Amino acid sequence: MPFYFRIHFVIMNIVLQIYIDATVFFKRGGFEKKEVTMGNQRIEVSKNGPYMVKDVGKLLRANGTVLEAKPMMALCACGGSSNKPYCDGTHMKNGFVSDKKEDREENKVTVYKGKNITIYDNRGVCSHRGYCTDELSTVFGSSEPWINPDGDSVEAIIALCEKCPSGALSYQLPNMERVNSVDNIEPQIKLSPERYGFDGPYDVVGGVEVVTLDGEKAESEEHCTLCRCGHSKNKPFCSGEHWHVKFKDEQNS
Repeated sequence: MPFYFRIHFVIMNIVLQIYIDATVFFKRGGFEKKEVTMGNQRIEVSKNGPYMVKDVGKLLRANGTVLEAKPMMALCACGGSSNKPYCDGTHMKNGFVSDKKEDREENKVTVYKGKNITIYDNRGVCSHRGYCTDELSTVFGSSEPWINPDGDSVEAIIALCEKCPSGALSYQLPNMERVNSVDNIEPQIKLSPERYGFDGPYDVVGGVEVVTLDGEKAESEEHCTLCRCGHSKNKPFCSGEHWHVKFKDEQNS
């Protein structure tokens, strides 16, 4: 890389960190020290820029390696940072756009009612991790009808729905409320494990609030997957495009 561009990147990173630190300082009331409490964690989606993460104290690689998590930090959303998962300002020069695409899957919940359990499926937020079709193919198929709620035991279906990282799958037992969250999970962001040869989104769990540009809420208030490759059709949520663009993060192992 030419010397000029190396200097440019260094300056850009310094400016970005000053902005983040200043934001933390003034949002927390200057020199007044405030405690971080449960329920304050949030991720704010910025226009054509990074995810601004507040008070999420745990950031992990796919293998469980703990990464530095500052009270306020900027995580890469464009997929181009040379310092993943942190933003290095690359979005300002690679043409990254945070808008949703018109040909995205519709954000709509489809209900599949069985004898002993009802399954809810929102393909619009599915990250296509493939756990459902790979591990419980008698219930989750690759063609219409997509879901057979009587295809396996209730216990197996519940376990699979609770494993769904995006919140696309949820369930309801007779005479009970719909369940689309898993209790008692520490708020954290984890880089998703490699699937089918490519890296995927940020797995967000523990009830971290995601503040989107258009006010759209995650399907589950407890967990969701946020695009990390920069190509999702349903930003900020993952739509599985990382597989199509062959997204790789060599450090995420």
